[in-house]
This record gives sequence, structure tokens and C-alpha cells, in this order.
Amino acid sequence: MIENILKLIKNSENFVITSHVNPDGDSIGSEIALYLYLKKSGKNVKIINYSETPDNYKFLDKNKIIEKYNEEVHKNILLNTDVIFILDTNEYSRLRTMSDFIEKSQAKKVCIDHHLGNEKNGFDYSLIDTESPATGEILFHLLKESNGSIDSQIAEALYTAIMTDTGSFRFPRTDSETHNITAQLINSGADPVKIYSEVYDKATEGRLKLLSRFLSNVELAYENKLIYGTILIKDFEETSTNVFDTEGFSHYLMSIDTVQISLIFTETQRGIKISFRSKNDIFVNELAKEFGGGGHKNAAGAFLVIDSGYGSIDDIKKEVILKSKKYIL
Repeated sequence: MIENILKLIKNSENFVITSHVNPDGDSIGSEIALYLYLKKSGKNVKIINYSETPDNYKFLDKNKIIEKYNEEVHKNILLNTDVIFILDTNEYSRLRTMSDFIEKSQAKKVCIDHHLGNEKNGFDYSLIDTESPATGEILFHLLKESNGSIDSQIAEALYTAIMTDTGSFRFPRTDSETHNITAQLINSGADPVKIYSEVYDKATEGRLKLLSRFLSNVELAYENKLIYGTILIKDFEETSTNVFDTEGFSHYLMSIDTVQISLIFTETQRGIKISFRSKNDIFVNELAKEFGGGGHKNAAGAFLVIDSGYGSIDDIKKEVILKSKKYIL
């Protein structure tokens, strides 16, 4: 598949790169790395994302090349480009309203991802490895296979992608290959100290207040094997924060020794975002599927609209907590 994608790149001129709503370090890092590679190959490239870039990843986009989706500005670009890369997701629904024009586009659609999912057949080319800890790692292999040089900017972007999606190299599937790859990226110019500081040492006072509120209201269930917490819109408003500021909150919940599963319910204007985390051999992605979501074995997510059979966030919490019980060991 890598050979086919490289041939497609060679024979095409105009590219669009995008990723899922509420992008994270893996998606932003992978987008920037692929953009830089394509530009070095003499291609015309745009990165168009549905959501804004979180503040702690803007250091990767020094030249502000990532464009926030605007239908009037971007629909014709999506419809008429040669190739569209969809990174770090294999579900068109996670592209929100961009998906309408991407699916109708004359472009070849290429998915590069590491998540489980049900839409792998919706693309012309799919480079998907569910055993890989990060999309950035898959992309590293693609770039190496192309014999293209990985300069310091590309190395920085790929290192960020891999570091963040491995939880700073502590999540399952972080193996010797991952460390060998990051060693090569460091040798190519990635600065691990700087990157870690940019991503994790930029907290605002508001984020700390939001974290304090969140932790003070978490609850335990099922003999302390399940832990869950809730973040409401008013919490964001009263701390001057947003959903991006919740990144990493699940780590605090999973640090309790007895906990096997953690749930975070986040209220948004569109509905309720649910974050699922688990330890060891608990397939929390299967729990997420029961609510229309998906993800990895130990990390998954789902999104529910309040009026789609649920009257309130409390109804959703009750249902998810109830269905979580059968996954506890």
C-alpha cells in the first residue's frame, strides 16, 4: 500500500490534508509532517481542519499554514483537488460538515490511521495499522520508504505526534520500534525537552482551576474499579477554558490503583462527549461502540446528542455507567 500511495503522490499535483474534529498532537503533528514532505516534493498543499488548533500545538505551525474550515472558502478546493489525505481517523463523521464535500470530491481519498473503525472501505487507499501507537509512526515509515529526507521540522512534528499519542511513551503498544523511531527523529533534529515543554508546560490558570473542579467531583463505583467525572459548559465558561484544556485529565483518574475503567463526560453545545480509558485487557473500545463510538482497546470515545433518545446528561451517565459494569474484571 505504501508503494501505491507514493506513486499517487508522484503523479498528482494538488493535495488537501485534514484530520478529525478537535485535533490532538498525533493529528496535528502528522498533518504538518506530511505537508512539509509534500511541499519539499514540489506539490501544492493545503491543511484544512474543521476545528481550531489547540494552543499547545501551535508551535508546530510556525507559518500558520493550517486553515480552519469555511464552507464558502474551501468547498470548491475540496471538490476539485487531486488527492485528499485523511489522517488519524477512518470515519468521515469525525470530519463533521467537511465530510459532505470530501465524499463527493473527484479527489482520490487516502486514509492513514491507527484506530479501529467501520469505514475503512470508504477510501481509495487505506494505510491503517491498528497495532501502531500513533499515526505519526505509520507516517514515519511512509516517508522513510519514499527515500525523502526527514529534516528537523518534520522530525519535530513526527516526534510530537508519537510522544503525545503514546502518553509520553507509557501507553500499551509503545515498544522498541517506537523508541528506535524517536531516536532517529532526535538525530534528525527533534528536541525532546523543548517539545515536551511546549506541549505540557503551557497550562493556564484557567486550566488548573478547571482541573481542580473536575477532580473535586469525580466519583467511584463498582468497588472502586470504575471512576467517572463530569465537565459542564458552565465549568468552561467560569474558568475561561475550552474542551482542549481537558486533554490529559483521564491520566489523573487512571492513576488510582484499583481503577480499571475511567469515564469523562464533557458537555458541549452539540451534545455530550464521552472519553473512555481502561487498563490491561479491558476492551473499552467495545464499550464505546455501544454508544456509536470507537477507538483503541484502552482508549476510546463517543459523542451523543441529548435529543437522540437521551433527555439529559444524567440519563447518558446512568446508561454508560450501567453498561460499563460487564467490562470490569
